[in-house]
Amino acid sequence: MDDYRLIADGLAAEIADGRLRPGQQLPTQRAFARSRGIAASTAARVYRELARRGLTVGEVGRGTFVRAGQGTEGGLVALAEPATAPVDLELNYPTPPGQAELLAPGLAPLLRPDALAETLRPVGAAGTAAARRAFAGLVSTGAWQAGPEHLLFGGNGRQVVAGALSALVGPGERLGVEALTYPVVKAVAQRLGIRLVPLAMDGDGLLPGAVATAHRAAPLRAVYLQPRLQNPTGANLPAERAAALAEELRRADLPVVEDAIWSFLRPGSTPLAALAPERTVLVDSLSKRLAPGLTTGFAVVPDGLRERVAGALRSGGWAPSGFALEAAVRWIGDGTLAAVEAAKRADAAARQEVARRVLRGARLRADPCSYYVWWELPAAWRAETFVAAAARAGISVTPAAAFAVDPRSTPSAVRVGLASPPLPVLERALAALGRIAGGDG
Repeated sequence: MDDYRLIADGLAAEIADGRLRPGQQLPTQRAFARSRGIAASTAARVYRELARRGLTVGEVGRGTFVRAGQGTEGGLVALAEPATAPVDLELNYPTPPGQAELLAPGLAPLLRPDALAETLRPVGAAGTAAARRAFAGLVSTGAWQAGPEHLLFGGNGRQVVAGALSALVGPGERLGVEALTYPVVKAVAQRLGIRLVPLAMDGDGLLPGAVATAHRAAPLRAVYLQPRLQNPTGANLPAERAAALAEELRRADLPVVEDAIWSFLRPGSTPLAALAPERTVLVDSLSKRLAPGLTTGFAVVPDGLRERVAGALRSGGWAPSGFALEAAVRWIGDGTLAAVEAAKRADAAARQEVARRVLRGARLRADPCSYYVWWELPAAWRAETFVAAAARAGISVTPAAAFAVDPRSTPSAVRVGLASPPLPVLERALAALGRIAGGDG
């Protein structure tokens, strides 16, 4: 292997294990060459190689920075690593006051030796009959009723997304996604060898015509999207647009993975699965509804795709936890889950109000029900340098590059997660970010 690639591998490893943090500035190429005892031309090749892998970003007049949202060589996203900054506005796991007290009673019956022994047995992708009934009721709305026979389960939502994508899209094939998409999907696609195709969107979400345009250019195999409370923008597909999208998918004969993980914050919304049930795999989990430490991923899968998705979950070893599944059944049945969801809806609304008040005048896009805001930065700032400045102030946020499918069209924006810190800490952190944004980038 060429020397420059060996050096690039070493830097990639430092990025992967956190020794080089997102937003951190690298030395100038000249200084790097001197420190390593290599030629300036070799240093330039090292920096080009890091940029090619998606690990760094160069900013004219500023330097080279570690790209945020990168956790391993090749641009793979770190899926669930806690932020090292004291105030985490990056990961987004809501825990309103009193949640543990609400959940504890439902666990007590499972701690009896006989019940515990039963829940510790292996559980397959089909779950249990009780779980299929409970989760079908959980995701059903007035306009759409999920059949228990269509439910499949995994250990968490990421696993179910990965299972659905691996079942529908082969290596080298094309998956249409929103131009700004869930970073985990970018990582999963890279691991599976799936080629992501960015689909145009506006303030209301995905543009239906973008599917037809991309499919004409070269066939897509499937589409992945978040039609409600889209991450990171908070967009919600209007009913007319959702209907038009369903029709486009039928004309192209494309399956679609509908990620509904945040939909519980907008109860009663009609899912895409209600408009195109024969081709929609609706994916959800309990990580946001409850907590990541005791979660279950699940999917509503039409008959024609069920065996493919179930097979992918089995082959990936993505089985649900019997204990978590049984706990969820109890929490759904006794109303505990509904009470936690209601508490989180009130909590999200309160946090959005704080964000709007503290960041008044900033170019924010957010749904008043969501736990995050999309912040288009002032012209003086680039996202990576803003992230670095925030990190120096002890605050972690996520730059647009973590969500952008095409790095050439990455907006100068950041996503600010509102869920994790206590409200007073959140308010102070947002105020600090506002002061940083008002300074000279």
